[in-house]
Amino acid sequence: MYATMICKLCPFCTPRPSVVFHHFRRISLTSRKLRPLVLGIETSCDETGAAVVDNKGNVLGEGLYSQKNIHVRNGGIIPPLAQHLHRQHIDGVVQEALRTAGITIQDVSAVATTIMPGLALCLTVGLEYSKELVRKAGLPFIPIHHMEAHALTVRMIQQVHFPFLVLLVSGGHCILAVARGVGDFLVLGNTVDDAPGEAFDKTARRLHLHHHPECSGLSGGQAIEKMAAKGTDRTLFHQKDVGGFKERDCNFSFAGIKQILSQFITRQEVNEGIYDQQPPAFVSNLHDIAASFQQRLTQQITLKLIRAFEYCRQTELITQPQSALVVSGGVASNAYIRNALDIVCARHNYKLVCPPPHLCTDNGIMIAWAGMERFKLGLGFAEDPQSVRFEPRFPLGEDISEKVRDANIKVERIQFWKSEQTKKDRS
Repeated sequence: MYATMICKLCPFCTPRPSVVFHHFRRISLTSRKLRPLVLGIETSCDETGAAVVDNKGNVLGEGLYSQKNIHVRNGGIIPPLAQHLHRQHIDGVVQEALRTAGITIQDVSAVATTIMPGLALCLTVGLEYSKELVRKAGLPFIPIHHMEAHALTVRMIQQVHFPFLVLLVSGGHCILAVARGVGDFLVLGNTVDDAPGEAFDKTARRLHLHHHPECSGLSGGQAIEKMAAKGTDRTLFHQKDVGGFKERDCNFSFAGIKQILSQFITRQEVNEGIYDQQPPAFVSNLHDIAASFQQRLTQQITLKLIRAFEYCRQTELITQPQSALVVSGGVASNAYIRNALDIVCARHNYKLVCPPPHLCTDNGIMIAWAGMERFKLGLGFAEDPQSVRFEPRFPLGEDISEKVRDANIKVERIQFWKSEQTKKDRS
């Protein structure tokens, strides 16, 4: 049963019934083609993606249309525009995936499509297209949870056994969970306000980086990372009681540091006589502000991660030595964050495993592989594809964040930035 919820991500959704039942069935693998192929379709936000993968994890073909540059110019995603662009390009993207794979739709064993979570106006494009596609071709349909697809992508590339810890960091999400199996996740913590990608984007806009000549065409996160690389002072924001640091849980909160940073920038602009100047001018310590923000955000992520390590150890959710931490999502492409996570994992006997950067952002490959994971198990096929509904907000799995909080685990922070400096000094 999937509880249908009204989208809170945008004001364009029509209220729908409170509960919808999705019936799923098993399919015998012997009844399908000898070489299973899954076509994956992704339209949850600002990427129109499609791909064909086989049961060995080989990507046979891919099509991808990115709306990033359009939304960067607009200062953020406009849902009706994103929907229009998805509708304009989805058929071409799917046909490109099939063409580069050298197959037709009749060669496909099943179609897998993102139906949750995401922007309602965007999700509906992929779902409507997929319903028509499976109806005409007579194919099985596998609904996919977008965040689970991010979590499973790495298993397409290398051997990662269940259970493992997963950190999903993106524009709309920040989730710490234990992956116990396909479709079986325990959520240790979630974001309670702004997600990391959202905080990066808003901070970049507040610093006017979309006007900076070195940041042309870059997303907010990419712009912050580029500017931060030139920073020499990362200590501008060190308030200990900012939300997300004092609570002994694995939930994330980035609204506090974003607010402190905005106030700091305003004071700087007033002191330098450039507040509200048009066209916008840049504060003199731009690089240090970007570096300090990036470090503070990374500090919170590492703190929550260390607590998750300890909670999993105490509760024996993960017991095998050299366990895996899988990190994925758009923000996982940030090299500074990856380096910090690598340092923390090494201290706690975890192995950091990340998909390559092009698979961390939204794409059809991850959806196709998530569909293949289900296909190989004979699970998750929609009984009636035409009755499937999209879900703008839907949990990844069972939420045990309150149990984590009740454990009241105190952890010691790791000064990863000092380890990073040591590496630089030695190189």
